[in-house]
Amino acid sequence: MKVLLINGSPNERGCTYTALAEIAETLKEEGVQSEILWLGKKPVSGCIACGYCREHGKCAIDDKVNETLARLDGFDGLIVGSPVYYAGPSGQITSFLDRLFYTGGAKMAGKPAAAVVSCRRGGASAAFDRLNKYFMMNCMPVVSSQYWNQVHGNLPEEVREDKEGLQTMRTLAREMAWLLKCIAAGRAEGVQRPVAEPKLRTNFIR
Repeated sequence: MKVLLINGSPNERGCTYTALAEIAETLKEEGVQSEILWLGKKPVSGCIACGYCREHGKCAIDDKVNETLARLDGFDGLIVGSPVYYAGPSGQITSFLDRLFYTGGAKMAGKPAAAVVSCRRGGASAAFDRLNKYFMMNCMPVVSSQYWNQVHGNLPEEVREDKEGLQTMRTLAREMAWLLKCIAAGRAEGVQRPVAEPKLRTNFIR
């Protein structure tokens, strides 16, 4: 079992990384592998609505979205981390996820997922809510913790002083590991995912 942790902060080892690293260490203790993917400092293009992905199964913009898309089958769970900017996730992570989920949403179905946000003071719950919507529109079990998945601090050393925040990260990791093991046990007993109905779309302007 392996979980992909996505660091959507432009700072490779900043506050968001500190939260994800706490999760990674706890997953390791639970016998679950993980990998932290840093999106980097370069701009990440948003979706340009070209329709290329519907015909080719990958994005027309060849960057980390396509690299990640090609590796999704190797991960059993997903945790997305972001700093809070103006009460929302970073531009890098939302552009990345818009394209990743639009192109590869079918590959996500059934994989447990969670969001983690890091803020200095406020806006965490709004950013957290935005990230969770990706999972809830793609049939992904959302893993919870003892509180909303947030840490507070302006610097990594301040985040390390947020004892409740770090405990929330550890609890999240254990809940993720438990659910992954439950899914694996169910699959071994022949329990399969529900068969999806053909999608119906209702347009409100006719």
